[in-house]
Amino acid sequence: MPFPEDPTGPENQTPQPEPLQPEAYGFTRNEEPALASSSDALPSSDAPEEPIQFNLRSVLGYILFVASLLGALISLVTGLRTLVTTKHIALFPSIFPVLSVGIGLLIFLLAKSATRWRWLRWTFRWLRWTFFGNEELRAGWSIAIFALMTALFASVAGFVLVETHLLNPKEHLFTASSAFFGELTGFVGIVGAAVVVAFIERRRSLLAFNLTGPRRTTHFFSGLAAGFLALSALVGALAWGHWLSFGPVALSGAAIFKFGAIWGAAFLVVGCVEEGIFRCYLQFTLTRSINFWWALGLVAAICLDLLLRSKGNGVYGVYYIALLGLLPCLILHIRKTPRSGFWQAAWVTSTLFGFIHTGNGGENWIGIFAAALIGFVFCVSVYVTGSAWWAIGCHAAWDWAETFFYGTADSGNLATGHYLSSNPLGNEFWSGGADGPEGSILVIGIILLLLAALLVIHGRKQPGAAALERAIG
Repeated sequence: MPFPEDPTGPENQTPQPEPLQPEAYGFTRNEEPALASSSDALPSSDAPEEPIQFNLRSVLGYILFVASLLGALISLVTGLRTLVTTKHIALFPSIFPVLSVGIGLLIFLLAKSATRWRWLRWTFRWLRWTFFGNEELRAGWSIAIFALMTALFASVAGFVLVETHLLNPKEHLFTASSAFFGELTGFVGIVGAAVVVAFIERRRSLLAFNLTGPRRTTHFFSGLAAGFLALSALVGALAWGHWLSFGPVALSGAAIFKFGAIWGAAFLVVGCVEEGIFRCYLQFTLTRSINFWWALGLVAAICLDLLLRSKGNGVYGVYYIALLGLLPCLILHIRKTPRSGFWQAAWVTSTLFGFIHTGNGGENWIGIFAAALIGFVFCVSVYVTGSAWWAIGCHAAWDWAETFFYGTADSGNLATGHYLSSNPLGNEFWSGGADGPEGSILVIGIILLLLAALLVIHGRKQPGAAALERAIG
C-alpha cells in the first residue's frame, strides 16, 4: 500500500517505510493517512483512531487461534492427569469443535463493537502483532495450529474407521490392510490441517506447501524408480556379501498382484503422510522464518528429550545427525549465505525425522541415522526439483521394495503377505539384523550414492531452487 504524499513537505522528502498492510489478513482501514510502523513493533495505545472491520477469513483465523490455545491447555492438563494416574499419555482433541463454536460466537459479537470500543481496537492490534510478523502468520503459531488440527482430523477419521470395522486398534500384525487404514487416518489429518492453515495464511491451496514446481509427474515417477533401484542395490550388496539369504517365493498367482497393489497403496499413503509433514509443511514453514539460533535450539531440545527419557532404540543416531549438521549450518549463518534458512530448516526436519523413528521397536543406531540422513536427501530433492514429489515417490518405492518385494524387515517390522522371503546372516553391523537392510552399515553408502545421483540428474541447472524461492517468497 503506497504511503500518501505529504502536501506540506518538500518534493524531495525522504521516502517513508511502507506500513503494515492489514488487508492481507482480513482487516480494512479507512483512507486517512496512517503513521508508518514496523510489522514486528508492538502497537502503541496512542495510535490514531481507525475503524477496523473483520471479514470471514480473519474471524475464522482468530477462532482457530483461540480454540487452539485453549484446546492445547486442556489437552496438557488432561494428559498430565492421565500420565500421573495411568502412566500413559493421552490427548483430548474432542473439545476443539465446542471451543471453536463458542469462541467463534464471542469473536463475532466483539467484532461488531470493534469500531466503538477503543480498548477492543487496541486488543485486536495487539493480537495482530502477536500472531503476525512481516505480514505473515508467525511460524510457531502456524505449526501449533497444524499439529492440533492434525490431531483433530486424524481422531475423527480414526473413530470412523474403527466404528466401521476397517481398522482394529488391537491388531498388532503388520498387514497390508492394517498399514493402509492406519496411515489413512494420518493422511486425513494432515490434509485437513493443511487446508485450514493454507486458508488462514491466504495461500491458494495446500499445494503451496512444497507441492508445486515444474515437472511434478516426471519427478514423482523418477522418485519411484530411484527408490526401488536404491533398495535393490542395498539388498544386492547384502546378498553378495553373504549377509542376506533368500528363501522360497511366498506368494503365487493372483495373490502377487493383489498384495502388491495393496502394499503399493499403503506405502504411497505412508510417503504422502511422512513427506507431507516433514518435507512439505514443516520444511516450507520453517524455511520462511528460521535462523541458526532457532534451529540450534530446536535440535538441542530434540536431543535433550531423548537424553532424559530414552536409552535404547538407536538414539545415538539422532545425536550423530545433529552434530553432523551443526558446523555447516553455523558456517552458513556466519557467512550470511542466501537461502540459508532452507538448510537450517533441513537440519531441524531431518533430525526430527530420525527422532520419530526411535519409537520403532527394532531400530539400531545405524537405522535411526539412516532415516535422518535420507530425510536430508529428501530435503535436497525439494531444493533441486522445486517440490516434494520426487521424495514422495522415492519414499513409497523404497518401503514397498523392502517390505513386499524382497520380504525383508522394515524398521524391525516383518510384514505378512510379501513376495520374496529373506533372512539376515552374520554380524548385525553388516546384515542389519532384526532391523532389516536399513540397519546395515551399507545403507549409508547407498544413501550417499542416491544423493550423488540426485545432484547429477537434477542439480545441474537447479530450476527447482528458483521455483522453490518464488513459492516461499
